[in-house]
Amino acid sequence: MTLIRPLALLLSLAALAAPPSQAADPDADEGRPLHKFLPVADKSSVSLAYQWLDICEEAAARDVDRSGARPTILSRQMAIWATAVYDAWAAYDATAVGTRLGNSLRQPAAARSKANKEAAISAASHRALLFVYPDSKAFLDAEMVRLGFNPNTPTTPSADSPAEIGRRAADAVIDYRRRDGSNQDGSEAGSNGQPYSDYTFYQPINPPDRIIDPDRWQPITFTKPDGSSITPGFLTPHWYRVKPFALESSAQFRPPPPPKTTTAPDELRKQTDAVLTYNRQLDHRQKAIVEFMRDGPRSTGQSGHWLRFAQDVSRRDHHDLDKDVQLYFCVANAAFDAFISCWETKRVYDSSRPWTLIHHFYKDQPITGWAGPNGGTREMKGQDWHPYSPPSFVTPPFPGYTSGHATVSGACAKIMELFTGSDTYGFAERRRHCELTEKIPGDLITLDLPTWSSTAEMAALSRALGGYHIPIDNDVGLKVGREIAVWSFPRYKAYFNGSASVRPE
Repeated sequence: MTLIRPLALLLSLAALAAPPSQAADPDADEGRPLHKFLPVADKSSVSLAYQWLDICEEAAARDVDRSGARPTILSRQMAIWATAVYDAWAAYDATAVGTRLGNSLRQPAAARSKANKEAAISAASHRALLFVYPDSKAFLDAEMVRLGFNPNTPTTPSADSPAEIGRRAADAVIDYRRRDGSNQDGSEAGSNGQPYSDYTFYQPINPPDRIIDPDRWQPITFTKPDGSSITPGFLTPHWYRVKPFALESSAQFRPPPPPKTTTAPDELRKQTDAVLTYNRQLDHRQKAIVEFMRDGPRSTGQSGHWLRFAQDVSRRDHHDLDKDVQLYFCVANAAFDAFISCWETKRVYDSSRPWTLIHHFYKDQPITGWAGPNGGTREMKGQDWHPYSPPSFVTPPFPGYTSGHATVSGACAKIMELFTGSDTYGFAERRRHCELTEKIPGDLITLDLPTWSSTAEMAALSRALGGYHIPIDNDVGLKVGREIAVWSFPRYKAYFNGSASVRPE
Protein backbone atom coordinates (compact mmCIF):
# COMPACT_ATOMS: atom_id res chain seq x y z
CA MET A 1 0.00 0.00 0.00
CA THR A 2 2.98 2.31 0.40
CA LEU A 3 3.11 2.83 -3.36
CA ILE A 4 -0.06 4.94 -3.40
CA ARG A 5 1.44 8.16 -2.01
CA PRO A 6 4.55 8.16 -4.24
CA LEU A 7 2.41 7.40 -7.25
CA ALA A 8 -0.02 10.19 -6.45
CA LEU A 9 2.89 12.59 -6.04
CA LEU A 10 4.38 11.55 -9.35
CA LEU A 11 1.07 11.89 -11.12
CA SER A 12 0.63 15.39 -9.74
CA LEU A 13 3.80 16.44 -11.58
CA ALA A 14 2.29 15.69 -15.00
CA ALA A 15 1.55 19.27 -15.94
CA LEU A 16 5.17 20.20 -15.29
CA ALA A 17 6.44 17.24 -17.30
CA ALA A 18 4.53 17.94 -20.51
CA PRO A 19 6.60 19.93 -23.01
CA PRO A 20 5.03 23.39 -23.59
CA SER A 21 5.60 23.09 -27.35
CA GLN A 22 3.01 20.32 -27.50
CA ALA A 23 0.18 22.33 -25.93
CA ALA A 24 -1.34 23.00 -29.34
CA ASP A 25 -1.55 19.33 -30.25
CA PRO A 26 -5.16 18.76 -31.41
CA ASP A 27 -5.05 15.21 -30.08
CA ALA A 28 -4.08 16.10 -26.53
CA ASP A 29 -5.52 16.45 -23.05
CA GLU A 30 -4.86 19.79 -21.36
CA GLY A 31 -1.60 20.16 -23.28
CA ARG A 32 -0.40 16.59 -22.81
CA PRO A 33 -0.19 14.45 -25.96
CA LEU A 34 -2.14 11.22 -25.69
CA HIS A 35 -0.55 7.80 -25.63
CA LYS A 36 -1.45 5.87 -28.77
CA PHE A 37 -2.52 2.29 -28.13
CA LEU A 38 -3.61 1.88 -31.76
CA PRO A 39 -1.85 2.94 -34.98
CA VAL A 40 -1.90 6.60 -35.99
CA ALA A 41 -3.88 7.30 -39.15
CA ASP A 42 -1.40 9.76 -40.63
CA LYS A 43 1.81 7.93 -41.55
CA SER A 44 3.42 10.86 -43.39
CA SER A 45 5.68 11.88 -40.50
CA VAL A 46 6.71 8.47 -39.17
CA SER A 47 9.46 6.15 -40.35
CA LEU A 48 9.03 2.90 -42.22
CA ALA A 49 10.30 1.08 -39.11
CA TYR A 50 7.40 2.64 -37.20
CA GLN A 51 5.00 1.40 -39.87
CA TRP A 52 6.46 -2.09 -39.74
CA LEU A 53 6.01 -2.08 -35.97
CA ASP A 54 2.33 -1.33 -36.59
CA ILE A 55 2.22 -4.37 -38.87
CA CYS A 56 4.03 -6.48 -36.27
CA GLU A 57 1.53 -5.39 -33.60
CA GLU A 58 -1.41 -6.25 -35.85
CA ALA A 59 0.03 -9.69 -36.62
CA ALA A 60 0.52 -10.20 -32.88
CA ALA A 61 -3.07 -9.15 -32.15
CA ARG A 62 -4.30 -11.64 -34.74
CA ASP A 63 -2.21 -14.31 -33.06
CA VAL A 64 -3.88 -13.43 -29.74
CA ASP A 65 -7.29 -13.68 -31.41
CA ARG A 66 -6.39 -17.19 -32.59
CA SER A 67 -4.44 -18.54 -29.62
CA GLY A 68 -5.16 -16.31 -26.64
CA ALA A 69 -2.86 -13.96 -24.76
CA ARG A 70 0.59 -15.54 -24.40
CA PRO A 71 2.88 -12.73 -23.20
CA THR A 72 6.09 -14.75 -23.09
CA ILE A 73 5.61 -15.99 -26.63
CA LEU A 74 4.61 -12.55 -27.88
CA SER A 75 7.81 -11.08 -26.42
CA ARG A 76 9.94 -13.56 -28.34
CA GLN A 77 8.01 -12.98 -31.57
CA MET A 78 8.50 -9.22 -31.33
CA ALA A 79 12.15 -9.53 -30.35
CA ILE A 80 12.84 -11.71 -33.39
CA TRP A 81 11.21 -9.10 -35.62
CA ALA A 82 13.08 -6.18 -34.02
CA THR A 83 16.42 -8.00 -34.14
CA ALA A 84 16.02 -9.00 -37.80
CA VAL A 85 15.17 -5.40 -38.67
CA TYR A 86 18.16 -4.11 -36.73
CA ASP A 87 20.56 -6.58 -38.36
CA ALA A 88 19.30 -5.65 -41.84
CA TRP A 89 19.64 -1.95 -41.04
CA ALA A 90 23.14 -2.41 -39.59
CA ALA A 91 24.40 -3.53 -43.01
CA TYR A 92 23.78 0.04 -44.22
CA ASP A 93 25.36 1.82 -41.26
CA ALA A 94 29.00 2.90 -41.12
CA THR A 95 29.76 1.45 -37.67
CA ALA A 96 26.92 -0.74 -36.35
CA VAL A 97 27.31 -4.52 -36.41
CA GLY A 98 24.63 -7.16 -36.69
CA THR A 99 23.86 -9.54 -33.86
CA ARG A 100 24.35 -12.70 -35.93
CA LEU A 101 26.56 -11.87 -38.91
CA GLY A 102 28.61 -9.06 -37.39
CA ASN A 103 29.88 -6.69 -40.09
CA SER A 104 29.92 -9.30 -42.85
CA LEU A 105 26.91 -7.72 -44.59
CA ARG A 106 28.38 -4.19 -44.49
CA GLN A 107 27.52 -2.29 -47.68
CA PRO A 108 29.71 0.41 -49.24
CA ALA A 109 29.06 4.05 -48.41
CA ALA A 110 27.46 4.69 -51.80
CA ALA A 111 24.79 2.08 -51.03
CA ARG A 112 23.77 3.47 -47.62
CA SER A 113 20.72 5.35 -48.81
CA LYS A 114 17.39 5.65 -47.03
CA ALA A 115 15.69 3.77 -49.86
CA ASN A 116 18.06 0.82 -49.53
CA LYS A 117 17.63 0.74 -45.76
CA GLU A 118 13.86 0.70 -46.20
CA ALA A 119 13.99 -2.11 -48.75
CA ALA A 120 16.28 -4.16 -46.50
CA ILE A 121 14.24 -3.74 -43.31
CA SER A 122 11.04 -4.49 -45.22
CA ALA A 123 12.40 -7.78 -46.54
CA ALA A 124 13.71 -8.63 -43.07
CA SER A 125 10.40 -7.71 -41.43
CA HIS A 126 8.41 -9.83 -43.85
CA ARG A 127 10.73 -12.83 -43.43
CA ALA A 128 10.87 -12.64 -39.63
CA LEU A 129 7.15 -12.09 -39.19
CA LEU A 130 6.35 -15.02 -41.47
CA PHE A 131 8.54 -17.19 -39.24
CA VAL A 132 6.69 -16.30 -36.04
CA TYR A 133 3.23 -15.66 -37.53
CA PRO A 134 2.87 -18.16 -40.40
CA ASP A 135 -0.93 -17.99 -40.21
CA SER A 136 -0.77 -14.30 -41.17
CA LYS A 137 0.98 -14.87 -44.52
CA ALA A 138 -1.81 -13.35 -46.62
CA PHE A 139 -1.89 -10.27 -44.40
CA LEU A 140 1.90 -9.87 -44.40
CA ASP A 141 2.16 -10.36 -48.17
CA ALA A 142 -0.53 -7.73 -48.69
CA GLU A 143 1.31 -5.28 -46.42
CA MET A 144 4.52 -5.74 -48.40
CA VAL A 145 2.64 -4.93 -51.61
CA ARG A 146 0.91 -1.95 -50.00
CA LEU A 147 4.31 -0.55 -49.02
CA GLY A 148 5.64 -1.03 -52.55
CA PHE A 149 7.75 -4.18 -52.07
CA ASN A 150 7.66 -7.66 -53.57
CA PRO A 151 6.75 -10.31 -50.96
CA ASN A 152 8.15 -13.11 -53.12
CA THR A 153 11.79 -14.14 -53.17
CA PRO A 154 13.19 -14.13 -56.73
CA THR A 155 14.39 -17.45 -58.13
CA THR A 156 17.85 -15.98 -58.62
CA PRO A 157 18.10 -13.02 -56.25
CA SER A 158 20.84 -10.45 -56.62
CA ALA A 159 23.35 -11.17 -53.87
CA ASP A 160 23.78 -7.53 -52.89
CA SER A 161 20.26 -6.21 -53.45
CA PRO A 162 18.76 -4.57 -50.34
CA ALA A 163 15.97 -7.14 -50.27
CA GLU A 164 18.44 -10.01 -50.31
CA ILE A 165 20.54 -8.36 -47.58
CA GLY A 166 17.38 -8.07 -45.48
CA ARG A 167 16.44 -11.69 -46.08
CA ARG A 168 19.94 -12.92 -45.20
CA ALA A 169 19.95 -10.89 -42.01
CA ALA A 170 16.53 -12.24 -41.02
CA ASP A 171 17.46 -15.82 -41.91
CA ALA A 172 20.50 -15.66 -39.62
CA VAL A 173 18.32 -14.51 -36.71
CA ILE A 174 15.71 -17.17 -37.51
CA ASP A 175 18.32 -19.93 -37.66
CA TYR A 176 19.65 -18.84 -34.28
CA ARG A 177 16.16 -18.96 -32.78
CA ARG A 178 14.86 -22.22 -34.26
CA ARG A 179 16.14 -24.27 -31.32
CA ASP A 180 16.39 -21.65 -28.60
CA GLY A 181 14.38 -23.56 -25.99
CA SER A 182 11.03 -21.96 -26.78
CA ASN A 183 9.81 -25.12 -28.53
CA GLN A 184 8.19 -23.08 -31.29
CA ASP A 185 7.77 -26.12 -33.52
CA GLY A 186 6.81 -28.54 -30.73
CA SER A 187 9.75 -30.85 -31.43
CA GLU A 188 11.51 -30.76 -28.04
CA ALA A 189 11.80 -34.17 -26.39
CA GLY A 190 9.18 -34.45 -23.66
CA SER A 191 6.66 -32.08 -25.23
CA ASN A 192 3.25 -33.06 -26.62
CA GLY A 193 4.16 -31.91 -30.11
CA GLN A 194 2.20 -28.66 -29.95
CA PRO A 195 3.97 -25.36 -30.65
CA TYR A 196 5.48 -23.80 -27.52
CA SER A 197 4.33 -26.71 -25.33
CA ASP A 198 6.08 -27.60 -22.09
CA TYR A 199 8.77 -30.25 -22.15
CA THR A 200 9.90 -29.92 -18.51
CA PHE A 201 7.04 -31.93 -16.97
CA TYR A 202 5.68 -29.19 -14.70
CA GLN A 203 2.72 -30.24 -12.55
CA PRO A 204 0.85 -27.96 -10.12
CA ILE A 205 0.62 -28.96 -6.47
CA ASN A 206 -2.88 -27.51 -6.04
CA PRO A 207 -5.91 -28.58 -8.08
CA PRO A 208 -8.36 -25.84 -9.13
CA ASP A 209 -10.96 -26.76 -6.50
CA ARG A 210 -8.77 -27.33 -3.43
CA ILE A 211 -5.83 -25.70 -1.67
CA ILE A 212 -3.24 -28.27 -0.62
CA ASP A 213 -0.37 -25.81 -0.17
CA PRO A 214 -1.27 -22.09 0.02
CA ASP A 215 2.30 -21.14 -0.85
CA ARG A 216 2.15 -22.80 -4.27
CA TRP A 217 0.46 -21.77 -7.50
CA GLN A 218 -3.12 -22.88 -8.15
CA PRO A 219 -4.82 -23.18 -11.57
CA ILE A 220 -8.12 -21.30 -11.84
CA THR A 221 -11.21 -22.20 -13.84
CA PHE A 222 -12.41 -19.43 -16.17
CA THR A 223 -15.94 -19.00 -17.50
CA LYS A 224 -15.91 -18.08 -21.17
CA PRO A 225 -18.49 -15.66 -22.66
CA ASP A 226 -20.47 -18.61 -24.08
CA GLY A 227 -20.83 -20.10 -20.59
CA SER A 228 -18.35 -22.93 -21.04
CA SER A 229 -15.42 -23.44 -18.70
CA ILE A 230 -11.68 -23.74 -19.20
CA THR A 231 -8.85 -24.27 -16.70
CA PRO A 232 -5.57 -23.06 -18.23
CA GLY A 233 -2.32 -24.60 -17.08
CA PHE A 234 0.92 -22.76 -16.33
CA LEU A 235 1.68 -20.83 -19.52
CA THR A 236 5.10 -21.81 -20.90
CA PRO A 237 6.61 -23.20 -17.68
CA HIS A 238 9.71 -24.07 -19.72
CA TRP A 239 10.47 -20.44 -20.56
CA TYR A 240 13.43 -20.34 -18.17
CA ARG A 241 15.19 -22.54 -20.74
CA VAL A 242 14.79 -20.03 -23.56
CA LYS A 243 18.08 -18.52 -24.74
CA PRO A 244 18.13 -14.83 -23.67
CA PHE A 245 19.26 -12.04 -25.97
CA ALA A 246 21.68 -10.16 -23.71
CA LEU A 247 21.50 -11.90 -20.34
CA GLU A 248 24.11 -14.49 -19.49
CA SER A 249 21.48 -16.84 -18.07
CA SER A 250 17.83 -16.84 -17.07
CA ALA A 251 18.86 -17.06 -13.40
CA GLN A 252 21.25 -14.09 -13.54
CA PHE A 253 18.88 -11.73 -11.70
CA ARG A 254 16.92 -14.22 -9.61
CA PRO A 255 15.72 -12.42 -6.44
CA PRO A 256 15.45 -13.88 -2.91
CA PRO A 257 12.32 -15.93 -2.15
CA PRO A 258 8.96 -14.32 -1.36
CA PRO A 259 7.30 -14.58 2.07
CA LYS A 260 5.51 -17.88 2.72
CA THR A 261 3.11 -19.20 5.33
CA THR A 262 6.00 -21.29 6.63
CA THR A 263 8.70 -18.60 6.66
CA ALA A 264 7.05 -15.19 7.14
CA PRO A 265 3.34 -15.71 7.86
CA ASP A 266 2.74 -12.25 9.32
CA GLU A 267 4.33 -10.52 6.34
CA LEU A 268 2.41 -12.67 3.89
CA ARG A 269 -0.85 -11.93 5.71
CA LYS A 270 -0.03 -8.20 5.57
CA GLN A 271 0.62 -8.46 1.83
CA THR A 272 -2.64 -10.32 1.30
CA ASP A 273 -4.60 -7.81 3.36
CA ALA A 274 -3.24 -4.98 1.22
CA VAL A 275 -4.80 -6.58 -1.87
CA LEU A 276 -8.07 -7.14 -0.04
CA THR A 277 -8.15 -3.47 0.95
CA TYR A 278 -7.45 -2.32 -2.60
CA ASN A 279 -10.20 -4.57 -3.94
CA ARG A 280 -12.93 -3.18 -1.71
CA GLN A 281 -11.86 0.46 -2.06
CA LEU A 282 -11.17 0.78 -5.80
CA ASP A 283 -12.08 4.21 -7.12
CA HIS A 284 -12.70 5.15 -10.74
CA ARG A 285 -9.13 6.24 -11.41
CA GLN A 286 -7.72 3.04 -9.95
CA LYS A 287 -10.06 0.94 -12.08
CA ALA A 288 -8.91 2.84 -15.14
CA ILE A 289 -5.28 2.17 -14.18
CA VAL A 290 -5.96 -1.57 -13.85
CA GLU A 291 -7.60 -1.72 -17.28
CA PHE A 292 -5.02 0.48 -18.99
CA MET A 293 -2.15 -1.69 -17.83
CA ARG A 294 -4.06 -4.90 -18.51
CA ASP A 295 -3.36 -4.03 -22.17
CA GLY A 296 -6.75 -4.86 -23.63
CA PRO A 297 -8.54 -5.11 -25.93
CA ARG A 298 -6.56 -7.28 -28.41
CA SER A 299 -3.69 -7.34 -25.98
CA THR A 300 -0.23 -7.79 -27.42
CA GLY A 301 1.24 -8.18 -23.95
CA GLN A 302 3.69 -5.98 -22.14
CA SER A 303 6.10 -6.16 -25.08
CA GLY A 304 3.50 -4.78 -27.43
CA HIS A 305 2.39 -2.16 -24.92
CA TRP A 306 5.89 -0.85 -24.30
CA LEU A 307 6.66 -0.80 -28.00
CA ARG A 308 3.58 1.42 -28.35
CA PHE A 309 5.10 3.68 -25.70
CA ALA A 310 8.27 3.66 -27.82
CA GLN A 311 6.23 4.85 -30.80
CA ASP A 312 5.10 7.81 -28.67
CA VAL A 313 8.79 8.70 -28.36
CA SER A 314 9.23 8.30 -32.13
CA ARG A 315 6.57 10.94 -32.75
CA ARG A 316 7.53 13.17 -29.84
CA ASP A 317 11.23 13.29 -30.74
CA HIS A 318 10.73 13.20 -34.53
CA HIS A 319 12.79 10.07 -35.01
CA ASP A 320 14.20 9.09 -38.34
CA LEU A 321 14.48 5.48 -39.49
CA ASP A 322 17.86 4.94 -37.80
CA LYS A 323 16.66 6.03 -34.36
CA ASP A 324 13.46 4.00 -34.56
CA VAL A 325 15.28 0.81 -35.55
CA GLN A 326 17.66 1.18 -32.60
CA LEU A 327 14.95 2.07 -30.07
CA TYR A 328 12.63 -0.80 -31.01
CA PHE A 329 15.59 -3.21 -30.98
CA CYS A 330 16.44 -2.21 -27.40
CA VAL A 331 12.89 -2.20 -26.06
CA ALA A 332 11.82 -5.48 -27.67
CA ASN A 333 14.87 -7.37 -26.47
CA ALA A 334 14.74 -5.86 -22.99
CA ALA A 335 11.16 -7.09 -22.68
CA PHE A 336 12.13 -10.51 -24.04
CA ASP A 337 14.97 -10.92 -21.53
CA ALA A 338 12.83 -9.58 -18.69
CA PHE A 339 10.22 -12.24 -19.38
CA ILE A 340 12.83 -14.99 -19.43
CA SER A 341 14.26 -13.79 -16.12
CA CYS A 342 10.82 -13.41 -14.58
CA TRP A 343 9.70 -16.87 -15.69
CA GLU A 344 12.81 -18.44 -14.18
CA THR A 345 11.80 -16.86 -10.86
CA LYS A 346 8.20 -18.00 -11.25
CA ARG A 347 9.30 -21.56 -11.98
CA VAL A 348 11.75 -21.73 -9.06
CA TYR A 349 9.38 -20.38 -6.40
CA ASP A 350 6.02 -21.50 -7.90
CA SER A 351 4.29 -18.99 -5.64
CA SER A 352 0.58 -18.46 -5.13
CA ARG A 353 -1.51 -15.45 -6.06
CA PRO A 354 -4.11 -13.44 -4.10
CA TRP A 355 -6.86 -15.74 -5.38
CA THR A 356 -5.38 -18.61 -3.38
CA LEU A 357 -4.11 -16.57 -0.44
CA ILE A 358 -7.38 -14.75 0.27
CA HIS A 359 -9.38 -17.94 -0.12
CA HIS A 360 -6.97 -19.61 2.30
CA PHE A 361 -6.65 -16.91 4.96
CA TYR A 362 -10.32 -15.91 4.95
CA LYS A 363 -12.15 -19.17 4.29
CA ASP A 364 -15.66 -19.03 5.82
CA GLN A 365 -14.93 -15.55 7.20
CA PRO A 366 -16.97 -12.47 6.17
CA ILE A 367 -15.12 -10.00 4.00
CA THR A 368 -16.09 -7.13 1.70
CA GLY A 369 -14.95 -7.20 -1.90
CA TRP A 370 -15.72 -6.22 -5.48
CA ALA A 371 -19.25 -7.39 -6.30
CA GLY A 372 -18.63 -8.36 -9.93
CA PRO A 373 -19.58 -7.04 -13.39
CA ASN A 374 -22.52 -5.03 -12.03
CA GLY A 375 -20.10 -2.95 -9.99
CA GLY A 376 -19.91 -1.94 -6.37
CA THR A 377 -18.93 -4.07 -3.41
CA ARG A 378 -20.70 -6.65 -1.27
CA GLU A 379 -20.13 -8.80 1.77
CA MET A 380 -19.09 -12.37 1.02
CA LYS A 381 -17.18 -15.29 2.44
CA GLY A 382 -13.44 -15.33 1.87
CA GLN A 383 -13.58 -18.24 -0.56
CA ASP A 384 -15.94 -16.24 -2.80
CA TRP A 385 -13.55 -13.30 -3.28
CA HIS A 386 -12.80 -12.33 -6.89
CA PRO A 387 -10.16 -10.00 -8.40
CA TYR A 388 -11.24 -6.95 -10.37
CA SER A 389 -11.29 -8.98 -13.55
CA PRO A 390 -13.87 -10.57 -15.88
CA PRO A 391 -14.87 -14.23 -15.34
CA SER A 392 -13.27 -15.11 -18.68
CA PHE A 393 -9.81 -14.15 -17.39
CA VAL A 394 -9.79 -14.25 -13.60
CA THR A 395 -6.03 -14.13 -13.08
CA PRO A 396 -3.11 -14.82 -15.43
CA PRO A 397 -2.34 -18.57 -15.55
CA PHE A 398 1.11 -18.74 -13.99
CA PRO A 399 2.69 -18.23 -10.55
CA GLY A 400 2.78 -14.83 -8.90
CA TYR A 401 6.33 -14.00 -7.84
CA THR A 402 7.57 -11.96 -9.58
CA SER A 403 5.10 -9.95 -11.63
CA GLY A 404 5.68 -10.04 -15.38
CA HIS A 405 4.04 -6.64 -15.81
CA ALA A 406 6.33 -5.10 -13.19
CA THR A 407 9.52 -6.79 -14.39
CA VAL A 408 8.99 -5.94 -18.05
CA SER A 409 7.78 -2.41 -17.28
CA GLY A 410 10.79 -1.79 -15.05
CA ALA A 411 13.13 -2.99 -17.79
CA CYS A 412 11.49 -1.16 -20.68
CA ALA A 413 10.98 2.10 -18.79
CA LYS A 414 14.64 2.18 -17.77
CA ILE A 415 15.67 1.42 -21.37
CA MET A 416 13.54 4.38 -22.52
CA GLU A 417 15.25 6.61 -19.99
CA LEU A 418 18.73 5.43 -20.94
CA PHE A 419 18.07 5.61 -24.68
CA THR A 420 16.50 9.10 -24.65
CA GLY A 421 18.77 10.46 -21.93
CA SER A 422 15.81 11.57 -19.80
CA ASP A 423 13.14 10.10 -17.54
CA THR A 424 10.58 12.51 -19.03
CA TYR A 425 7.67 10.96 -20.90
CA GLY A 426 5.01 13.70 -20.70
CA PHE A 427 1.99 11.93 -22.21
CA ALA A 428 -1.45 11.02 -20.91
CA GLU A 429 -3.91 8.17 -21.31
CA ARG A 430 -7.62 8.93 -21.63
CA ARG A 431 -10.16 6.13 -21.26
CA ARG A 432 -13.51 5.23 -19.73
CA HIS A 433 -13.12 3.52 -16.40
CA CYS A 434 -14.68 0.06 -15.99
CA GLU A 435 -15.21 -0.41 -19.74
CA LEU A 436 -13.36 -3.73 -19.88
CA THR A 437 -14.58 -5.21 -16.60
CA GLU A 438 -18.05 -3.95 -15.68
CA LYS A 439 -21.26 -3.89 -17.70
CA ILE A 440 -21.68 -0.10 -17.69
CA PRO A 441 -18.60 1.95 -18.69
CA GLY A 442 -17.94 5.03 -16.62
CA ASP A 443 -16.82 8.55 -17.43
CA LEU A 444 -13.58 9.45 -19.17
CA ILE A 445 -10.55 9.43 -16.90
CA THR A 446 -7.20 11.01 -17.72
CA LEU A 447 -4.14 9.19 -16.43
CA ASP A 448 -1.00 11.30 -16.41
CA LEU A 449 2.24 9.67 -17.56
CA PRO A 450 4.87 12.26 -16.65
CA THR A 451 7.93 10.02 -16.49
CA TRP A 452 9.06 6.57 -17.54
CA SER A 453 9.71 5.56 -13.95
CA SER A 454 6.24 6.61 -12.79
CA THR A 455 4.63 4.82 -15.75
CA ALA A 456 6.43 1.61 -14.77
CA GLU A 457 5.36 2.13 -11.17
CA MET A 458 1.79 2.57 -12.35
CA ALA A 459 2.02 -0.71 -14.24
CA ALA A 460 3.37 -2.45 -11.14
CA LEU A 461 0.78 -0.97 -8.80
CA SER A 462 -2.03 -1.90 -11.21
CA ARG A 463 -1.38 -5.58 -10.59
CA ALA A 464 -2.05 -5.26 -6.85
CA LEU A 465 -5.02 -2.96 -7.47
CA GLY A 466 -6.48 -5.55 -9.81
CA GLY A 467 -5.97 -8.37 -7.32
CA TYR A 468 -3.53 -10.33 -9.47
CA HIS A 469 -0.45 -9.93 -7.27
CA ILE A 470 0.52 -9.18 -3.70
CA PRO A 471 2.60 -5.96 -3.58
CA ILE A 472 5.97 -7.68 -3.12
CA ASP A 473 5.53 -9.47 -6.47
CA ASN A 474 5.43 -6.05 -8.11
CA ASP A 475 8.01 -4.25 -5.99
CA VAL A 476 10.68 -6.90 -6.54
CA GLY A 477 9.75 -7.35 -10.21
CA LEU A 478 10.13 -3.62 -10.82
CA LYS A 479 13.55 -3.63 -9.15
CA VAL A 480 14.77 -6.65 -11.11
CA GLY A 481 13.53 -5.21 -14.40
CA ARG A 482 15.45 -2.00 -13.82
CA GLU A 483 18.58 -3.95 -12.96
CA ILE A 484 18.27 -5.96 -16.17
CA ALA A 485 18.03 -2.77 -18.23
CA VAL A 486 21.00 -1.07 -16.58
CA TRP A 487 23.14 -4.17 -17.09
CA SER A 488 21.97 -4.73 -20.68
CA PHE A 489 22.01 -1.23 -22.17
CA PRO A 490 25.81 -1.03 -22.64
CA ARG A 491 25.57 -4.27 -24.61
CA TYR A 492 22.99 -2.75 -26.97
CA LYS A 493 25.21 0.30 -27.40
CA ALA A 494 28.11 -2.00 -28.29
CA TYR A 495 26.15 -3.21 -31.32
CA PHE A 496 25.55 0.40 -32.37
CA ASN A 497 29.19 1.47 -32.02
CA GLY A 498 30.55 -1.67 -33.64
CA SER A 499 32.40 -3.11 -30.64
CA ALA A 500 30.08 -6.07 -29.98
CA SER A 501 30.98 -9.64 -30.83
CA VAL A 502 28.58 -12.19 -32.24
CA ARG A 503 27.16 -14.31 -29.44
CA PRO A 504 28.07 -18.01 -29.75
CA GLU A 505 25.39 -20.50 -30.72
